[in-house]
Amino acid sequence: MTAAVSDRSGLRVLLLGATGTIGQATAQALRRQGHAVVCLVRPRSGVGGRLDAAAAAALLPGCTVRTGDPTQQASIVRDGMAGERFDALVSCMASRTGAPLDAWAIDHGATLQALQAAQDSSVPHMVMLSALCVQKPLLAFQQAKRAAEQALIASGLRYSIVRPTAFFKSLSGQVERVRRGQPFLLMGDGRLTACKPISDRDLGDFIASCLTDPQRHDRVLPIGGPGPAITPREQGEHLFALLGRQPRFREVPVWVLDGVIGGLRLASRLRPSLADKAELAGIGRYYATESMLVLNPLTGRYDADATPSTGSDTLWDHYAALARGEAAPDRGDHAVF
Repeated sequence: MTAAVSDRSGLRVLLLGATGTIGQATAQALRRQGHAVVCLVRPRSGVGGRLDAAAAAALLPGCTVRTGDPTQQASIVRDGMAGERFDALVSCMASRTGAPLDAWAIDHGATLQALQAAQDSSVPHMVMLSALCVQKPLLAFQQAKRAAEQALIASGLRYSIVRPTAFFKSLSGQVERVRRGQPFLLMGDGRLTACKPISDRDLGDFIASCLTDPQRHDRVLPIGGPGPAITPREQGEHLFALLGRQPRFREVPVWVLDGVIGGLRLASRLRPSLADKAELAGIGRYYATESMLVLNPLTGRYDADATPSTGSDTLWDHYAALARGEAAPDRGDHAVF
């Protein structure tokens, strides 16, 4: 839909998953780093298919936007590559809900379609956006991503697999609760987990740099944002201070989630549609009890010091912008609270 950009001295990159928030940030980073970017998007993309091709193109300035089906190898080759040479394929595709069918269709199946397209078209390098939680793959979407990672590693292509920690948008769901005077919800005492949150912009820069940094080639790359690891209680304390309110917390025992999950799984025997809800509740429990930090395989413990950092954007800056009304979190299907 947009006019093609000149190649300049950079690489030619096909980007999939470009209309998501991380995909948009990656497209911008690729352009800043001097690469020519072609984005393959569906005719109706975005959350709920609310974006037509023109709206998608408006989100991706400086990129060439083509329509097709980025989950199908034939369309990637025919509609995305269109007989042209590409130096790299970057996939920021991810399932929207994490439900099993969606996860295996997108996190695994669509990634393998992209991999096949890259192989068939002699694209030498594939960059895959994964997630740090695949270190301990207990859920369907984690198992699907892990299987896709293994296929890419075994493919013979140069690869860069990026495993980010928590995103700002996934940690912004309680800002309005606190603003309305409601307590900040915690699982347990709020110190069970920690993470090094990373902004879309910093993550996009990191993904784009995988193309030209040899130290990021043929590597699995865990990555977090700047600063020390942060617990949920610290997130709440900072929000209350930012909004000038006395801290109020409501601690929810983990067994409450276990009861919900068990009930949904039992009920799904009679109503199979509830199985997805049980999986989503399981995702909530996972993030409530597992840190988004590098897992030491020898000790079985999460290690903040071993979790690499990048960028300059902090969660506190993001919260301050939300408090001032300067930003609104586009959380899509990933809302928890």
